[in-house]
Amino acid sequence: MEERRLGPVVGLGTYSTFLDDTALAAEVVEAALEAGTTVFDSSPMYGPAEASLGHALRKRRGRGVVATKIWAETVEEGREQYAAQVRTFGRVEIEQVHNLVAWREHLPWLEEERDAGRIDRIGITHWDAGRSPELEQALRSGRFDTVQLPLNPLERECEARILPLAEELGLSVIVMRPLGGAREAALRAEPEADALAPVRAFGVETWAQALLKWCLADPRVDLVIPATSRAERARGNAGAGVGPGFGPDERRLVERLAGA
Repeated sequence: MEERRLGPVVGLGTYSTFLDDTALAAEVVEAALEAGTTVFDSSPMYGPAEASLGHALRKRRGRGVVATKIWAETVEEGREQYAAQVRTFGRVEIEQVHNLVAWREHLPWLEEERDAGRIDRIGITHWDAGRSPELEQALRSGRFDTVQLPLNPLERECEARILPLAEELGLSVIVMRPLGGAREAALRAEPEADALAPVRAFGVETWAQALLKWCLADPRVDLVIPATSRAERARGNAGAGVGPGFGPDERRLVERLAGA
């Protein structure tokens, strides 16, 4: 699989997929690892997802990179979340402030953890383009290493300011919702098989792979984190990081098929 600044370009998200089924989580994680995926994203916001991911990685920890989050209104609660994550994962490679919550308050102690070598990178996330001004303010502090944001053919607001700013600051970019969210239901409709014929030469076998390659065609993107609870889809999604990347023509085709 192609690698960029955070490693292999296709990771695995756990939102609404890694629930209380630890056996299923282990199956999906193993399939993803076998396909070349190394970065696994989670959050305390996702209920039992962190615990399920930790259980799945227990015997595979040396093969995976954990990118999780602090989602807490107070420093005390944030430190408690972090302590629980250390118990679950051993350590956290990428610790992100989730949805900008109390980011100014959390930065000092997260920087202490990073400076001590217990965290590799500090990141920040938000799902709502309407919060871009505050996200931009946080990034301009110069204290973050990564930013996580939504990007897909129907959700491109980040292209106006946040992606250029991330490039200017040298930040690694993680893309959430590369296959769309609730507002982008059209992306979940698989096009007719013949519609993808022009991109078969790029290794595309599924609509999901076409969408992921669309995201990865932007050189500012380091990692996409599609979520799934099916092992075969984890393998298929990882395939988007293999083979030639899309050019402008292929991106426009995906945009047309998505109804953009």
